[in-house]
Amino acid sequence: MGVKLAHNQYGKAETRVVRVYRDADPHELVDYNVSVALSGDFDDIHLKGDNANCLTTDATKNTVNAFAKEHGDAARQPESFGLALARHFVDDVPPVERARIKLEMYPWIRLSSGGSPHPHAFRRDGGYVRTATVTYTDGQVWVVSGVRDLVLLKTTDSEFHGFYRDRYTTLAPTRDRVMATSVTAQWWHDGHEAAWADSFDTALATMSETFAGHHSLGLQQTMFEMGAQMIAGQPGINEVRFSLPNKHHFVIDLSPFGLDNPNEVFHADDRPYGLIEGTIRRDDAPEPGLAFDPGMGW
Repeated sequence: MGVKLAHNQYGKAETRVVRVYRDADPHELVDYNVSVALSGDFDDIHLKGDNANCLTTDATKNTVNAFAKEHGDAARQPESFGLALARHFVDDVPPVERARIKLEMYPWIRLSSGGSPHPHAFRRDGGYVRTATVTYTDGQVWVVSGVRDLVLLKTTDSEFHGFYRDRYTTLAPTRDRVMATSVTAQWWHDGHEAAWADSFDTALATMSETFAGHHSLGLQQTMFEMGAQMIAGQPGINEVRFSLPNKHHFVIDLSPFGLDNPNEVFHADDRPYGLIEGTIRRDDAPEPGLAFDPGMGW
């Protein structure tokens, strides 16, 4: 019985790079966390300890930092920054056959001074983190945009009843509840040319407005409607993938204190939590191929 080398990749994870654009007034800035994963002709690195084909992880970090300057226009958006990096690693480094670039972009909001936007002062927007993943190999590109840590809540227009019951079911049905979640969403584009900022803003607004306006009979139903509306609004989106933890809010029994509690005072419980996940795909979309990370960083 023998063994052989199977899937492998390496790179530099979580390079933090901030780019300030000083060529205009007011200043602009972008703030990234960039992870690079490379696959290719690396067998001898693993089997013989021969590092001739090994681009060092330090070089990948240096490349991210240098590209923030050399490719400044591309670095304004995570998708275009990822495209520039992925194409470089595959097209310019002979042993590299595939590159996957994962980016987190932290939003900043311009401060005001004297009633006007300040030209070079900002505050970090903690409302969400914008994400992008770009994969490139054999001349083919997959671009996936996304968001995480987008916390949404509605105080009514949410029901949950009619569910399957067994001997372990204790949850009471309800026709009026608080529904809250922290959205992680990724959407795969049909192509690699788009107005990335406009596309992201539209997607974010669509999922938020759908969550707000949809009368929910369950988080699964609302999740599907969010994805369906995103695809309807942007036909260039092939599919949307969601991971939605149910951030439970339980009504507190105040009767021991002689108080009525008509859905006004809640306990926000962070665990255990329901985890709702699903994919909404355009019915004529191709298979996603390498678009999405299948897990374990691969």
